[in-house]
Amino acid sequence: MDREFLIDLFADVGPVTIRKMFSGYGISADGTNFALSLRAGLFFRADEVTIPDFEAEGSKPFQYATRAKTVVVNSYWELPARLFDDSTELAQWARAALAAAQRAKVKKRPKGKKAASKSAKKAAPKKAAAKKRSPKKAAKRTVR
Repeated sequence: MDREFLIDLFADVGPVTIRKMFSGYGISADGTNFALSLRAGLFFRADEVTIPDFEAEGSKPFQYATRAKTVVVNSYWELPARLFDDSTELAQWARAALAAAQRAKVKKRPKGKKAASKSAKKAAPKKAAAKKRSPKKAAKRTVR
């Protein structure tokens, strides 16, 4: 899918941003990515609220193969093909995908004082312990 096709496809959704991503495009609204257009198809963000809708349509989650295994990404599901012809219903699914992405964002936020201190620890740079060499070892290394 090219960029122009995606612009037309999401016209009824509202203002969206379409950016190059991986082998395709990432589609976002209000700074939240809710869809991926890749060689394998168009995938919408899903969660426990919306996955039953995708399953009812016979859709499958996004997956890709590595050398060792096939990885299933359960947070993005393939858009049912029939929605490409129904812009009104596609817009409803896109808004549901955006809501799922926003719910996922809220879940990732640190909660309370304890979580905030954990994230502050992660953000703090780790200082490497400086090794001191004895003058003899330093001299020996220079001689070699």
